[in-house]
Amino acid sequence: MKRVSIIGSGFAALTAIKTLRQSDIELEITVISPKAEFHYLPGSIWIPCNLRQPEDLIIPLHNFFQRMQVRHLKAKAVGTKNAGRTVLTSEGEVENDALIICSGGRFLKKLPGIEHAITPCEGIDATVEIRNRIMKMEGGTIAFGFSGNPKEPSAMRGGPMFEFLFGVDCQLRKDGRRNKFKLIFFTPSENPGQRLGPKAVKGLLKEMKQRDIETHLGDKMKQFTDHSVVTQGKEFHADLIIFMPGMTGNHWFDNTDLPRSEGGMIKANTHCQVEGMDKIYVAGDSGSFPGPEWLPKQAHMADLQAEAAAKNLIAEFKNQPATHTFKVELVCIVDSLNSGMLVARTKNLNIILPRMRIFHWLKRFFEWWYLRQYK
Repeated sequence: MKRVSIIGSGFAALTAIKTLRQSDIELEITVISPKAEFHYLPGSIWIPCNLRQPEDLIIPLHNFFQRMQVRHLKAKAVGTKNAGRTVLTSEGEVENDALIICSGGRFLKKLPGIEHAITPCEGIDATVEIRNRIMKMEGGTIAFGFSGNPKEPSAMRGGPMFEFLFGVDCQLRKDGRRNKFKLIFFTPSENPGQRLGPKAVKGLLKEMKQRDIETHLGDKMKQFTDHSVVTQGKEFHADLIIFMPGMTGNHWFDNTDLPRSEGGMIKANTHCQVEGMDKIYVAGDSGSFPGPEWLPKQAHMADLQAEAAAKNLIAEFKNQPATHTFKVELVCIVDSLNSGMLVARTKNLNIILPRMRIFHWLKRFFEWWYLRQYK
């Protein structure tokens, strides 16, 4: 029986488990993660507006692991040795015949004063804090922004920030409080949302203008204070700062001999194989993959990469070549609480459909459909 270790319990990890269990090979699968839980972060955009509560998005995985005959080790990965055949964890060492790394990424926190900002995609608790802070505010300025990793163009999450921005705007209007707040959007990019495609940039900026959202674009970030955002071009007041920095690799990668990209991610090929390593794969935010600059760091992409990684691993166990690749595509609905804009992009196509109520409900339906498999 082959031993497979999977690090993480997010989108990529769970898809890898399902794909491995579709094979006819007997596998002993060990999942290493701090909790046997799946956090559906795409739904966290609705927490500040009370459309979702934390318990709606935190899915216990005990039943799923039992169905999949998976052993869960409640621990943190802290490194590897023996060319990846041994995973070092906070609870001891785990031996394997193959390893799939799905541990996600880490947000860069080097900007001075970044402790004064809330990073929503760090987890459910962060979005709860945003909700609580806004509920206590009687008025003021809320600044929303994001930046990237200059050494890893794909290592950024801009899309959710537009959703938090439009969702908060919509909720404040619903509460009859919008006139008491000033909303500001900022980013070092002159064309925010360009990874979604040129049409999306125009649509997003038009949407901000219609919603009376002030923009500060194209100035490099310098620092945050407890009451302001400071860029090279200007400083503006903010009572609450919601900011998504660029991403890099996990700290524990430093305690391995895994090859790293310039931006700190694990280097992989189009088959999701870690370069120069035997039967070690990576999927999702942990990896640096060949592809266009707009290659997204999103759940859908993690699922596609994890499926390819698992299929290739099965092929290797059968002494067959790893030939499976992942489709490079971006698909998302930029939600604004009561409607949404559909964006799809491939190497040859870029589709932007205007804001419609049906897309909001489609996003909610997809959430229900996706989560039911793990309950």
